[in-house]
Amino acid sequence: MKNLRKNLESSKLDRRLFLRGAATAGLSVFATHAFAQPIINDVLAAPRRGNWDDQFDARASGAEKVASNQPIMSPATVSYVQNAIGYYSNIVGQGGWPQVPGNAKLQLGVVDPAVSVLRKRLMIAGDLSESAGLSNAFDTYVDAAVKRFQSRHGLPADGVMGQFSYAAMNVSADVRLGQLQTNLQRLSELANNVAEPRFVMVNIPAAQIEAAENGRVMQRHTAVVGKIDRQTPILVSKIHEVILNPYWTAPKSIIQKDIIPLMRKDPTYLTRNKIRLYNGQGQEVAPEMIDWSTDEAVNLMFRQDPGKINAMSSTKINFHNSHAVYMHDTPQKTLFNNLMRFDSSGCVRVQNVRDLDVWLLKNTPGWDRQTIEATIKSGVNTPIQVADPVPVHFIYVTAWSTGDGVVHFRDDIYQRDGASELALGTNT
Repeated sequence: MKNLRKNLESSKLDRRLFLRGAATAGLSVFATHAFAQPIINDVLAAPRRGNWDDQFDARASGAEKVASNQPIMSPATVSYVQNAIGYYSNIVGQGGWPQVPGNAKLQLGVVDPAVSVLRKRLMIAGDLSESAGLSNAFDTYVDAAVKRFQSRHGLPADGVMGQFSYAAMNVSADVRLGQLQTNLQRLSELANNVAEPRFVMVNIPAAQIEAAENGRVMQRHTAVVGKIDRQTPILVSKIHEVILNPYWTAPKSIIQKDIIPLMRKDPTYLTRNKIRLYNGQGQEVAPEMIDWSTDEAVNLMFRQDPGKINAMSSTKINFHNSHAVYMHDTPQKTLFNNLMRFDSSGCVRVQNVRDLDVWLLKNTPGWDRQTIEATIKSGVNTPIQVADPVPVHFIYVTAWSTGDGVVHFRDDIYQRDGASELALGTNT
């Protein structure tokens, strides 16, 4: 997580700022009026606000599962975010929530004065019922509430208050309200473009994929998206091809930044990884014929044979776009277990990609699950044209709600929510 400057002048604050999970107690000085915005007045006055508190009180005590089959890209999501803005406006108007002291590892069974503050923080956001009281004991009610909070913020729901949970919890209510307002505009624009009966959505800051059909999420996949310096782009296209056992052709950026330096250290790298070199005439070139002390290799094509060590493993999912990105499988399955899944060069890696293959190809004759699995097992490169190309949307949404009083927040990993003078540093 990135450290933020604590002593920021209020005059420089921007209502659209969202600090990506490393906020400190200094954030509580954010002025409520900084978020005032005429365009949001109608939202704050919406009659639906009246039921929001009741929903939170009635549902919070059980720390319900926060997952939903409601797609993020949906007119309903816009309505739920409007509700959330009303609720968070009330929180800000009443002074926000307290900063939870972050100097103790709070978990089930611990008795500590900080737990009382934690309880109050969880109650205000709707994760814990007020009937649970303000004792110093971290009991099963607090455990369930912390897990609910962690799930809403994309954190491992282990019930333990550690570094990342404290960081997310101590972002001020003012900042969260501004984040919701910023994302309401994004979601409103997206909702106008989702008339398709089925589509795939990649939410970049959440590193998550939804496959939606007839207004419901049919599949949800964990993803790995682009690094901060090799960002996954926002785009709209249609998935027209699924390639099983794909060849991988390295883009010039990876050749220059990664492969050439590796070859200088280990001349066997290409051979060990079954990567072949081809010149402009399509003729294979031996690695030992290249002067790796220069960048001349950038002019060659680097193509990796299909197989388990292939960078895309079993699957490549193609859609036309100007960024030369695609979705794919990966041999590095452990990356999906990481909290910060921003590790690619712009393309999107998909966990359990074969499930997505089946869903994408379900209307393509001859490609059921059994056939797909048998083809992958054969190791033969097999391009498949999707009979009914499926719309795909790469979006950037860091705050949303799918109803039932559940509001989700994610880190602003690419620094698109905040003012330029408050951009986060580059050190993790």
